[in-house]
Amino acid sequence: MHTFETKNLEKPLSEEELKCLLKKYDKTGDGKLNRQELKVAFKDLGIWFCGLRAYQAMHNADKNKDGLIVNDEMDVLVEFAMKWGFKLV
Repeated sequence: MHTFETKNLEKPLSEEELKCLLKKYDKTGDGKLNRQELKVAFKDLGIWFCGLRAYQAMHNADKNKDGLIVNDEMDVLVEFAMKWGFKLV
């Protein structure tokens, strides 16, 4: 199991917890994350260069290139974060 450490959370996150947390940033309630929502999530979690990180994550996870992360792509997003050595610090 991978854990993600953050400045703004009291405990490391599991993969499922990270998915649930990211979904909370879906401001439109449509079940999809756009790059701006992802950037805000990363910023709130204390990630440096959150705009660049959001761009890179979107580029890798948005398989149909519609500019949105949906359910099946959320798994790809978390998987990408783990392969990248992604730590929320």
